[in-house]
Amino acid sequence: MRDSTTTSDAHLVLDLALTVRHDGDGGVADDLAGPAGLTDWVRAHPEALTGAEGYVAGAGDLADVRDLRAAVRALFAHAVRPAEPSPADATRLLPAPEALRKLNDAAARTPTVPVLEWSDGYGPLVRRRPVPDGGSDLTAVLAQAAIAFLAGPDRERLRACHAPRCVRYFLKEHPRQEWCKPSCGNRARVARHHERHRRSG
Repeated sequence: MRDSTTTSDAHLVLDLALTVRHDGDGGVADDLAGPAGLTDWVRAHPEALTGAEGYVAGAGDLADVRDLRAAVRALFAHAVRPAEPSPADATRLLPAPEALRKLNDAAARTPTVPVLEWSDGYGPLVRRRPVPDGGSDLTAVLAQAAIAFLAGPDRERLRACHAPRCVRYFLKEHPRQEWCKPSCGNRARVARHHERHRRSG
Protein backbone atom coordinates (compact mmCIF):
# COMPACT_ATOMS: atom_id res chain seq x y z
CA MET A 1 0.00 0.00 0.00
CA ARG A 2 3.02 2.29 0.07
CA ASP A 3 5.01 4.07 -2.60
CA SER A 4 8.26 4.91 -0.85
CA THR A 5 9.69 6.83 -3.78
CA THR A 6 7.50 9.93 -3.55
CA THR A 7 6.85 10.81 0.12
CA SER A 8 9.27 10.55 2.99
CA ASP A 9 8.58 8.38 6.00
CA ALA A 10 8.90 11.49 8.16
CA HIS A 11 6.04 13.34 6.47
CA LEU A 12 3.71 10.35 6.45
CA VAL A 13 4.35 9.61 10.13
CA LEU A 14 4.14 13.28 11.13
CA ASP A 15 0.84 13.54 9.26
CA LEU A 16 -0.45 10.57 11.25
CA ALA A 17 0.64 12.16 14.54
CA LEU A 18 -0.95 15.46 13.51
CA THR A 19 -4.39 13.89 13.29
CA VAL A 20 -4.43 14.86 16.99
CA ARG A 21 -4.68 18.63 16.93
CA HIS A 22 -5.84 21.71 18.81
CA ASP A 23 -9.58 22.20 18.37
CA GLY A 24 -9.51 26.03 18.49
CA ASP A 25 -11.29 26.17 21.85
CA GLY A 26 -8.55 25.06 24.23
CA GLY A 27 -9.12 21.33 23.74
CA VAL A 28 -7.84 18.56 21.52
CA ALA A 29 -9.58 17.30 18.38
CA ASP A 30 -9.13 13.91 16.74
CA ASP A 31 -9.32 13.74 12.94
CA LEU A 32 -9.61 9.95 13.29
CA ALA A 33 -12.69 10.00 15.48
CA GLY A 34 -14.51 7.55 13.19
CA PRO A 35 -13.93 5.33 10.15
CA ALA A 36 -14.86 8.21 7.82
CA GLY A 37 -12.02 10.28 9.27
CA LEU A 38 -9.51 7.50 8.60
CA THR A 39 -10.92 7.01 5.10
CA ASP A 40 -10.48 10.73 4.38
CA TRP A 41 -6.95 10.75 5.85
CA VAL A 42 -5.79 7.78 3.77
CA ARG A 43 -7.37 9.19 0.60
CA ALA A 44 -5.52 12.47 1.21
CA HIS A 45 -2.19 10.59 0.90
CA PRO A 46 -2.29 8.97 -2.56
CA GLU A 47 1.36 9.84 -3.14
CA ALA A 48 2.42 7.82 -0.10
CA LEU A 49 -0.18 5.06 0.12
CA THR A 50 -0.95 3.09 -3.02
CA GLY A 51 -4.61 2.24 -3.39
CA ALA A 52 -5.56 5.24 -1.26
CA GLU A 53 -8.17 6.48 -3.74
CA GLY A 54 -10.45 3.49 -3.21
CA TYR A 55 -9.71 2.90 0.46
CA VAL A 56 -12.64 2.58 2.86
CA ALA A 57 -11.85 2.17 6.57
CA GLY A 58 -13.69 -0.20 8.84
CA ALA A 59 -14.01 -0.05 12.62
CA GLY A 60 -11.15 -2.55 13.04
CA ASP A 61 -8.85 -0.49 10.79
CA LEU A 62 -9.65 2.60 12.81
CA ALA A 63 -8.90 0.91 16.14
CA ASP A 64 -5.59 -0.44 14.81
CA VAL A 65 -4.43 2.88 13.38
CA ARG A 66 -5.43 4.81 16.50
CA ASP A 67 -3.55 2.29 18.62
CA LEU A 68 -0.51 2.71 16.39
CA ARG A 69 -0.83 6.50 16.54
CA ALA A 70 -0.75 6.38 20.35
CA ALA A 71 2.47 4.34 20.15
CA VAL A 72 3.99 6.74 17.61
CA ARG A 73 3.16 9.81 19.70
CA ALA A 74 4.64 8.12 22.80
CA LEU A 75 7.83 7.42 20.86
CA PHE A 76 7.86 11.00 19.55
CA ALA A 77 7.71 12.17 23.17
CA HIS A 78 10.58 9.80 23.94
CA ALA A 79 12.55 11.16 20.95
CA VAL A 80 12.28 14.84 21.96
CA ARG A 81 13.54 14.27 25.51
CA PRO A 82 14.78 16.01 27.60
CA ALA A 83 12.32 18.54 26.16
CA GLU A 84 8.68 18.20 27.16
CA PRO A 85 6.28 16.17 24.98
CA SER A 86 3.27 17.65 23.25
CA PRO A 87 0.71 18.87 25.82
CA ALA A 88 -1.83 16.51 24.22
CA ASP A 89 0.29 13.54 25.32
CA ALA A 90 1.81 14.67 28.60
CA THR A 91 -0.73 12.99 30.89
CA ARG A 92 -1.53 9.90 28.84
CA LEU A 93 1.66 8.60 27.29
CA LEU A 94 2.20 4.90 26.84
CA PRO A 95 5.39 3.68 28.50
CA ALA A 96 8.17 3.52 25.87
CA PRO A 97 8.58 -0.29 26.06
CA GLU A 98 4.84 -0.78 25.46
CA ALA A 99 4.89 1.73 22.59
CA LEU A 100 7.84 -0.10 21.01
CA ARG A 101 6.05 -3.43 21.31
CA LYS A 102 2.90 -2.05 19.70
CA LEU A 103 4.90 -0.46 16.87
CA ASN A 104 6.90 -3.61 16.16
CA ASP A 105 3.82 -5.84 16.37
CA ALA A 106 2.03 -3.60 13.87
CA ALA A 107 5.01 -3.58 11.50
CA ALA A 108 5.10 -7.38 11.55
CA ARG A 109 1.61 -7.64 10.07
CA THR A 110 2.97 -7.52 6.52
CA PRO A 111 3.33 -11.07 5.19
CA THR A 112 6.91 -11.92 4.24
CA VAL A 113 8.73 -14.85 2.72
CA PRO A 114 12.36 -15.96 3.01
CA VAL A 115 14.44 -15.25 -0.09
CA LEU A 116 17.82 -16.86 -0.70
CA GLU A 117 20.58 -14.64 -2.08
CA TRP A 118 23.93 -16.08 -3.12
CA SER A 119 26.53 -14.05 -4.98
CA ASP A 120 30.07 -14.96 -5.99
CA GLY A 121 32.51 -14.59 -3.14
CA TYR A 122 29.86 -14.71 -0.44
CA GLY A 123 27.98 -17.52 1.21
CA PRO A 124 24.23 -17.92 0.92
CA LEU A 125 22.18 -15.33 2.77
CA VAL A 126 18.49 -15.42 3.64
CA ARG A 127 16.53 -12.20 3.73
CA ARG A 128 12.83 -11.60 4.33
CA ARG A 129 10.82 -9.89 1.61
CA PRO A 130 7.16 -8.85 1.49
CA VAL A 131 4.94 -11.36 -0.25
CA PRO A 132 4.36 -10.15 -3.83
CA ASP A 133 0.71 -9.13 -4.15
CA GLY A 134 0.17 -10.48 -0.65
CA GLY A 135 -1.80 -7.44 0.33
CA SER A 136 -0.59 -4.64 2.52
CA ASP A 137 -2.03 -3.96 5.92
CA LEU A 138 -2.40 -0.18 6.40
CA THR A 139 -1.26 -0.33 10.01
CA ALA A 140 1.85 -2.33 9.04
CA VAL A 141 2.69 0.17 6.29
CA LEU A 142 2.39 3.09 8.72
CA ALA A 143 4.34 1.25 11.41
CA GLN A 144 7.17 0.49 9.01
CA ALA A 145 7.29 4.15 7.97
CA ALA A 146 7.43 5.11 11.67
CA ILE A 147 10.29 2.68 12.28
CA ALA A 148 12.22 4.07 9.31
CA PHE A 149 11.67 7.63 10.57
CA LEU A 150 12.54 6.93 14.21
CA ALA A 151 15.70 5.03 13.22
CA GLY A 152 16.73 7.65 10.64
CA PRO A 153 18.48 11.01 10.76
CA ASP A 154 15.29 13.11 10.65
CA ARG A 155 14.44 12.00 14.20
CA GLU A 156 17.11 14.42 15.50
CA ARG A 157 15.08 17.34 14.10
CA LEU A 158 11.81 16.28 15.78
CA ARG A 159 10.38 18.80 18.24
CA ALA A 160 7.15 19.33 20.16
CA CYS A 161 5.62 22.78 19.64
CA HIS A 162 5.02 24.53 22.94
CA ALA A 163 3.15 27.56 21.72
CA PRO A 164 -0.07 28.15 23.70
CA ARG A 165 -2.77 25.64 22.76
CA CYS A 166 -0.58 23.81 20.20
CA VAL A 167 -0.24 20.01 20.40
CA ARG A 168 1.79 19.41 17.24
CA TYR A 169 5.15 17.79 16.62
CA PHE A 170 7.30 19.17 13.80
CA LEU A 171 10.68 18.83 12.11
CA LYS A 172 13.00 21.72 12.88
CA GLU A 173 14.00 23.23 9.53
CA HIS A 174 16.50 25.89 10.70
CA PRO A 175 18.52 26.52 13.91
CA ARG A 176 16.32 29.28 15.31
CA GLN A 177 12.97 27.56 14.69
CA GLU A 178 11.05 27.11 17.95
CA TRP A 179 7.48 26.56 16.77
CA CYS A 180 5.72 24.45 14.16
CA LYS A 181 4.41 27.44 12.18
CA PRO A 182 4.53 31.26 12.28
CA SER A 183 1.08 31.61 13.87
CA CYS A 184 2.30 29.57 16.84
CA GLY A 185 5.30 31.86 17.17
CA ASN A 186 2.97 34.87 17.18
CA ARG A 187 0.79 33.31 19.89
CA ALA A 188 3.84 32.50 22.01
CA ARG A 189 5.16 36.07 21.73
CA VAL A 190 1.76 37.56 22.62
CA ALA A 191 1.48 35.22 25.63
CA ARG A 192 4.96 36.22 26.84
CA HIS A 193 4.10 39.90 26.39
CA HIS A 194 0.90 39.54 28.45
CA GLU A 195 2.76 37.59 31.13
CA ARG A 196 5.44 40.32 31.43
CA HIS A 197 2.75 43.01 31.77
CA ARG A 198 0.85 40.95 34.34
CA ARG A 199 3.96 40.56 36.48
CA SER A 200 5.00 44.23 36.20
CA GLY A 201 1.49 45.58 36.72
